[in-house]
Amino acid sequence: MQIKTHDRYHYVPLRGRVGYTWPPDQAAGRRLAVYFALNLEHFSYGEGLGAELAPGGPHPDILNFAWRDYGNRVGAWYLLDAFDDLRLPLAALVNSSMYDYAPGLVAACRARGDEIVGHGRTNAERQGELDEPAERVLIHDATTRLTKEEGRSPEGWLGPWISHSHVTPDLLAEAGYRYLLDWCMDDQPVWFRCRGGRRIMSVPYPQEVNDIPAIVARKMSAADFADMIVDQFDEMRELSQGRPLVMGVALHAYLVGQPHRLRHLKRALRHIARHREQIWLTTPGAIAHHCALLPDGVVPSGPSP
Repeated sequence: MQIKTHDRYHYVPLRGRVGYTWPPDQAAGRRLAVYFALNLEHFSYGEGLGAELAPGGPHPDILNFAWRDYGNRVGAWYLLDAFDDLRLPLAALVNSSMYDYAPGLVAACRARGDEIVGHGRTNAERQGELDEPAERVLIHDATTRLTKEEGRSPEGWLGPWISHSHVTPDLLAEAGYRYLLDWCMDDQPVWFRCRGGRRIMSVPYPQEVNDIPAIVARKMSAADFADMIVDQFDEMRELSQGRPLVMGVALHAYLVGQPHRLRHLKRALRHIARHREQIWLTTPGAIAHHCALLPDGVVPSGPSP
């Protein structure tokens, strides 16, 4: 029986893959790469999508809009202070509308040297619901604005709401993106096959160690979410003794920037920071760049075009 497939990558089991290590070269043997992704998102007032603290009422839903806005006005600054104190890098996943609404927040990430990753125009919309021409426009709009503001094109993309159409990887590769973050099917980077002989790398992005599924969907407590981060890190550090692995932590300022959650998150961050000499604290872009330079066949790939 033939069932539908995306035809982007082969099934390649983790066991038996070619091994490699992460940079820097002087710290030979590092096998666990860890990155933190801070989603910087802006939402349309009185319409569109958005995470909910409580079941939303009719628009304008000021309870949930204001709760999300707290992240940009307050929570994100608490988080930046925490990451500054521990000298931890970030990848800022940026809605392009943030340059109009909260440019100072993106500028603060830029000043830290954080990677700026494309994250659509606004999280009030999903790109996967659009037809191909409209989705191409969405990617073009966001990319053009990020390029103008940052002085360079973004290399990575996370779709708003992890939303894909059947041609999203193709459109991203054609727009010049080197990697995408939407797929959570692996703990190592994987090459995706794209039309026209192109390819794009999938860097693992977490849907478990991610505050929206954990806290909003599963109603996990702040302490339990911090414990999840610690447990994921400790276990992956052990598992990485046998193979290179990627651990991502996905954060949203309106959630973990709330002080009662921040207190527990900082506990998890301190735990990871204490092991900085045994791991590679990095960004998804640096992971993609390193893996793209590995010999062909080391990074699992999709079928030949």
